[in-house]
Amino acid sequence: MSAPLAAGPRAGRAYLLLLFTMLVWAGNVVAARWAPGQVSPQALTTLRWAFPCAILAVIARRRILADRTVLARSWLRILIMATVGYTLYASLFYAAGAYTSAVNIALLQGAIPVLVLVLNYLAYSQPVSLGQGIGVAVTLVGAGVAASHGDLDVLRRLDFNRGDLLMLVACLLYAAYTVALATRPKASGLSFFAALAAAALVTSLPPLFAEWAAGRLIWPTATGWLIVTYVALGPSLAAQLTFLSAVEMIGPNRAGLFVNLVPVFGAGLAVLVVGEPFETSDAVALALVLGGIACAERLRPRAAPPVLPPEEIVTPSPPGR
Repeated sequence: MSAPLAAGPRAGRAYLLLLFTMLVWAGNVVAARWAPGQVSPQALTTLRWAFPCAILAVIARRRILADRTVLARSWLRILIMATVGYTLYASLFYAAGAYTSAVNIALLQGAIPVLVLVLNYLAYSQPVSLGQGIGVAVTLVGAGVAASHGDLDVLRRLDFNRGDLLMLVACLLYAAYTVALATRPKASGLSFFAALAAAALVTSLPPLFAEWAAGRLIWPTATGWLIVTYVALGPSLAAQLTFLSAVEMIGPNRAGLFVNLVPVFGAGLAVLVVGEPFETSDAVALALVLGGIACAERLRPRAAPPVLPPEEIVTPSPPGR
């Protein structure tokens, strides 16, 4: 009798950690919208990993040393994954904030789960049921509504907002990174995350130099430093660690479902904090995105591993792998 009783409070703590994690990740949408003029995209991308690297070097040093041989053997894979899933994703994410709304950034993130589903099918031939196919189609329609702001002429002319296009490319890159987690090095989640953060810091330096050479570098203003601090200590570090803790408590299958709250929380924060309007087309897009994700999740084949496509999740391995 004691084990089931203990499971309740443990699950409750995990749910609280997951709600906190998703809210913090959703706050990154607000940061992306406030960053233009306060800190340039590449400066923010570099600084967001500089601080976590320094902290992880202290709190994760024993794990890193224990896994150093495994990590060293996989240095090229780690470098590529960090470039795609961290550096390029973040660069496009923050660049999009200068051209599109925070609501749109949040809604377009909802396309990541179905993109993971599609890429998993292409990469690993994972079966896709009819229900999942419907979910993919519905979610992509929702993303199209968000990117076009409900204007059918935009879809006919393919005349999308630059920020929406940047965000769609960012989502595709992050989906590719998530799929690649299936074959990541067999190291602990914390040491692997530390290696990714270090690689992201290194790979962010060439784009930072290019931004400086082009005369577009904006070093953080006073407000910019607040944004950097939040992004570095919140989405990039604290939320990663709380998600890892929650996964250990209830497993990646259950924890992964909470990721679908990120576009919901992000859209809410865009309205409440940034003061953006929430129009009818946004409500339609949100309903389609969440409805499509629900179809893809609930109607997946029993033998297929569930989709786990977070805003920068690092888990020991994607479920089912």
